[in-house]
Amino acid sequence: MQLPRLSDLKNKHVLALLGNFVIAGVSFGMMAVLARVMEKGDLGVWFYFLMIYGFADSVRNGLLTTATVKFYAGTGTGRAAEVLGSVWFLALGVTGLLGIVNLAVWPFIGSISNLEIKVLIQWLGLTVLSSLPFNVTFWIMVADNEYGKILWLRMVNNGTMILTICILAFFHQATLQNLLLVNFLTNVLTSFICMVLGYSRFVTLFKRTGSTTMELFNFGKFSLASNMSSYLLGMANGQITISLLGAPALAVYTIGTKLMEAVEIPLRSFVGTGMSAMATAYNNNNMYHLTFVSKKYPGMLTLAFIPMAIITFFAADLGIWILGGKGYLTTEAPNILRIMMFIAILYPIDRFNGVTLDIIHQPKINLYKVITMGTVNIIAAFVAVSLLKSVYGIVIAVFCATIAGLTVGYYHLRKHLDYSLRGIIVLGVVEMKNFFNEKILKRPPANPPYTEP
Repeated sequence: MQLPRLSDLKNKHVLALLGNFVIAGVSFGMMAVLARVMEKGDLGVWFYFLMIYGFADSVRNGLLTTATVKFYAGTGTGRAAEVLGSVWFLALGVTGLLGIVNLAVWPFIGSISNLEIKVLIQWLGLTVLSSLPFNVTFWIMVADNEYGKILWLRMVNNGTMILTICILAFFHQATLQNLLLVNFLTNVLTSFICMVLGYSRFVTLFKRTGSTTMELFNFGKFSLASNMSSYLLGMANGQITISLLGAPALAVYTIGTKLMEAVEIPLRSFVGTGMSAMATAYNNNNMYHLTFVSKKYPGMLTLAFIPMAIITFFAADLGIWILGGKGYLTTEAPNILRIMMFIAILYPIDRFNGVTLDIIHQPKINLYKVITMGTVNIIAAFVAVSLLKSVYGIVIAVFCATIAGLTVGYYHLRKHLDYSLRGIIVLGVVEMKNFFNEKILKRPPANPPYTEP
């Protein structure tokens, strides 16, 4: 058998995977360090800040990420400049509004005793602003399939972060405030590089048009609502946990789910490359290829996640020990990881259902799907946590929400595409065999391209 050469791996899928591996690797390393040098209470506050920051960032990302890819990918030079200029205009507007809200509550910080709220007021607006150029650059590069540059920028951002945190930990200075400062400064550094090297395409701001801006906004408002509602799933879980069970319980839940990055890495990578491919196909009226991508990627990922879930079942204790230390082995964290990995087998089809609905210009349906998931999640979480008095209640809520979202998305997508669960799995099997033969064994495809009857 001929071994694959490195040059064979230089494609958008591999580069996207490597980029997400960089993020996951830094995240794991950072958590492993912080879990050993910080108290559970302070670590819970840090996780809480990241959760709220992620929600604030989802406002900007929800409005513009999918819209940028959908309207920019595969377009001509003039249209591309109009779209990117309008993206910058809207991104600046959203960031400015978030900053105004932050400044409005700043005068009250002296009368607030809650540490979580004080940290949010001090750092949220600054952190959102610091990541703006990097975020816009990321959207553009995803649409352009420039995953090599994305990988490089992520290495700068995340590599600087973990290196600085390790130095702080060595000198016993890994405090909550220092952590927040390092996070801000690494964002500033990466955004500065994006601006100076021209990756952010900021000059297109002057090419924007009112009609294109409104076109992006009218589409993005639905994906914004979907993205915010989707993020509220995770945010609600964190808020319910910290409210009913306390910050230490949130730390346990976060440690238990952090290794889910093993699923999120390929999922984010394939969603990014798949979204760009589907947008280009849709903009060129190639619905056959769009349908093919919408079935191929989730089919392959679903099959790949099954052995991953089985391996995790037996290796969960080892993973939690490496990530959080022996102190978390006696908590619910290992079992949370085991259960969540089996739930994750459903993620690829559910995630691609939502992305495909957006691409075929059905963002309103995707919004209904996400709202359904959020409603089911919140109700199930409150009931389950109240009854069980344990973070296992959150896991039950995640399962219920996933089933609800999968059902709604699949039902509506079948109205617009030649699409079935059987077709997804069969195409996934065919493409996995073809990938193994072409890339590993260097043989012709074992099966011809699959066409669903």
